[in-house]
Amino acid sequence: MEGDSRARICDTVGGGQAVIVANPAPMAYGVVATTARAINELKRRPAEQNVAVSVHDRSQWRELEPAVDLPPGALRSVVQLLRMRLTVLLPVGGTVPPPRWMAPALLDGRLAVFNGYWPALDWLWQRFPRLYGSSANVTGEPAVTSAAAAMAMFGADCVLAEADTETDDSDPRWSSTMVSLDATGRISLHRSGAQDQVCGAPAHDFIKELARTVGLRPAPKGTTP
Repeated sequence: MEGDSRARICDTVGGGQAVIVANPAPMAYGVVATTARAINELKRRPAEQNVAVSVHDRSQWRELEPAVDLPPGALRSVVQLLRMRLTVLLPVGGTVPPPRWMAPALLDGRLAVFNGYWPALDWLWQRFPRLYGSSANVTGEPAVTSAAAAMAMFGADCVLAEADTETDDSDPRWSSTMVSLDATGRISLHRSGAQDQVCGAPAHDFIKELARTVGLRPAPKGTTP
């Protein structure tokens, strides 16, 4: 991506507007901004609707740990889940009140976190240590899976941060799988998405293997997250 294009994208984000970002397959495209309002305006939904927050900066982790209600050591598992590009719901209720930056990503006592950083767009994530995000779609429509689809859905003047690498748009893409952790450290599936779809296993089997991989316990089958 040319330097002037990067500058335009950074100016857009820094100016409080949302941009559409490419993700590596099998992920669909996403939308990020420095405020939830900017994301919701692009998605044409209520301005104060909750979004997720990308936790990709060390300063966020220092504030995150005392605000969430998890067993000792569980955040190491959360780091692994985020590296797999899952979206994770964390129980809030730690030793200190959640900082204000968490508010747009809080709903019903849970914090929605992801990590959108990946090498092809590292310049964007390094420039903005705090970004909120959501799937790139108008509410009620599927997330877009290509630059052309993004322009068709959001308009030709939408700002798109494409990757500096070739992406294959021929294979299916989905929004991220969303998992939920409870205060005991058990993990359950909240929303099906790219990671479990690619796995192809039944949901409970996917969660059991995921829990084993990151050192957590799966919630009992049929548990409502």
